[in-house]
Amino acid sequence: MIAWGMHVSQSRPNILLIHSDQHRYDCIGAHGHPLLQTPNLDRLAAEGIDFSQAFCPSPICSPARASLLTGQWPVQHGLLFTEIAEAHRPMKPNRPTFSALLHKAGYYLGYVGKWHVDEEATPLDFGFDDYVPKEAYTEWRARQGLPPRVGCNGWFGETDTTTRPEQSRIAWAVRETRRLIRRAVDRDQPFFIRWDPSEPHLPNIVPEPYASLYPPERIPPWPSFGDPLRGKPTIQRTQLRNWGIEGWTWAQWAPIVGRYLGEITLLDAQLGVLLAELDALGLAQNTLVVYTTDHGDMCGAHGMMDKHYVMYDDVVHVPLMMRWPGVIPAGQRSAAFVSSAIDLASTFCEAAGVPAPNTFTGESLLSAATQGRGNTTRQDIFASYHGNQFGLFSQRMVRDARWKFIWNPTAEDELYDLATDPAELHNRAGDAQYEPELNRLRKRLADWLLSTRDPLLNEWTQHQLVCGQGIGARILMKEATHGMPHSYCQ
Repeated sequence: MIAWGMHVSQSRPNILLIHSDQHRYDCIGAHGHPLLQTPNLDRLAAEGIDFSQAFCPSPICSPARASLLTGQWPVQHGLLFTEIAEAHRPMKPNRPTFSALLHKAGYYLGYVGKWHVDEEATPLDFGFDDYVPKEAYTEWRARQGLPPRVGCNGWFGETDTTTRPEQSRIAWAVRETRRLIRRAVDRDQPFFIRWDPSEPHLPNIVPEPYASLYPPERIPPWPSFGDPLRGKPTIQRTQLRNWGIEGWTWAQWAPIVGRYLGEITLLDAQLGVLLAELDALGLAQNTLVVYTTDHGDMCGAHGMMDKHYVMYDDVVHVPLMMRWPGVIPAGQRSAAFVSSAIDLASTFCEAAGVPAPNTFTGESLLSAATQGRGNTTRQDIFASYHGNQFGLFSQRMVRDARWKFIWNPTAEDELYDLATDPAELHNRAGDAQYEPELNRLRKRLADWLLSTRDPLLNEWTQHQLVCGQGIGARILMKEATHGMPHSYCQ
């Protein structure tokens, strides 16, 4: 069985995807966090390619996860919200998915952990051969004679005094993932196996010693903490009231952040167990390992909780690392703009030697990574938010190396100069001196919305987006949107 993992052609690698939930880009040791210990994530970054400009298509679980399956933007696959939304609807039927394509090509597919794509269908309906849902952990605890998992102290987390690290949900899921890897070896098939931990999504229920690994008094505030939110959409201040955290000090936030960091280190330790399993089975050389997440987490940044109503880098900027020894040159750091979920769908197809369908809108990252240049054709990246549990509120974002523009159709627009204001504290959308950049980004965003057939760009909103408020220049809508019939800004 071990020999099988060593001699399979590298045109048909195994693929192991670790797809976590709500992991901030800056919460990895290799990404510069001053305290956080993540030796195994750091190892992945060092042994392969680390994409420093990867972004999620939407900072909400369900749309981002559906984008990963379908290789499409949320407005294309149709799943815009989680089930906790007043306008929830399922993903459009019969979308081609990378998982079904790999299954058809002879891959064994296994799935462990969080799903959150469809309330009725499961991964088994999308080409996966085996599925271990996160809910099975509750049954496992009962069989072990363990009490039910502790509560969550509202949304703020707590120490799990009933569980040792090896009994945590993270460790349980890694054991299940190892079991599926061995099943694939027994079946003598190349595999695609994904582990989707629900962690480090708040609330963090963390066993010792990880719960106390990062004492609150040692944790520095996020660079954006203390943001007065002046000149920004009122809904951001509403977010603070919704969570009951308005006016919180860093002393109140630091214990929550400490548990978040502790759970990341626990996750990292179990990632190390998975990597050791690949080594033990002789599979590491012919396995493409990918680590990423669905989106980030505010976790006190800008004083906020979770991820709603905002497009700050805290929630849209995500980690993405790929390792394939001997194929992807080690030690690469790429600043190419990547749409993590959408590009990975195409990447998995290329790795498996399967043609991607024309419905996939992403770029495969594999060719660039294996050629040692880590580039894509993009000069900028996009994301969208469609509202969720606190009501509908639409946002669209375009971001390049220096500038970020956020279109808020029902509130103030946002413009951030990331070169001078990386914490996104100062909204420059109303400053006349930045008007040229604002005009450029408005047009760029309109072009993208048109290309994706986004219904938010319609005859009522075109003028608002392309022309904005207080912009003196006249811009023809025909020029901005490749021939759409209306002219504005007159």
